[in-house]
Order: sequence, then structure tokens, then C-alpha cells
Amino acid sequence: MANHKVERIASDITKYLSNILMLETNDELFKQITIIDVVVSKDLSFAKVYFTSLSELSHEKLEKELNEAAPFLRGKLAKVLEIRNIPELKFIY
Repeated sequence: MANHKVERIASDITKYLSNILMLETNDELFKQITIIDVVVSKDLSFAKVYFTSLSELSHEKLEKELNEAAPFLRGKLAKVLEIRNIPELKFIY
């Protein structure tokens, strides 16, 4: 039963995070990023967000920029997800 909940939350995070990056951020770098997959831990405390980008910047720089923006993105997710604790986001290229 809990596995379905984790999968649903991962799916919701993928959908909402893609929308946030596309519509609610002012940085053009984030608009070029595509969320591929989200893996949420069983206790819902961490989420690994896998992404790709067509940007010419290095993968390390993209990861660094996204991980620095993770608290902002987590706050935006808190407004749309209907769960008590929003997982910490870790972006991986």
C-alpha cells in the first residue's frame, strides 16, 4: 500500500516540478531543463530528481545551480502538494 503512495508522490513531484521550472522561475537556464524521473525514499524525506538539459553549460554547473535553488523549488512544491512533509530535493544529471 505504501509503495503506491510513494509512486504517486514521485509522479506528482515530476509533474509539478516541471511546471514550476517552466512557468514560475525567471531564470532562462531552468526553462531548458527537463525532469526525467523522481525517486522518493520510503519515508518521504528525500527525493532524487533526475534531469536533462539542452543547455551548453556543463552538467556539474547545472546540478550546482539546481541544488542551490532546491529550497525555493521545495517551497513552491509545498504550495501544490497535499502532503505534510515535502521531501528534500537532490538534483542529478
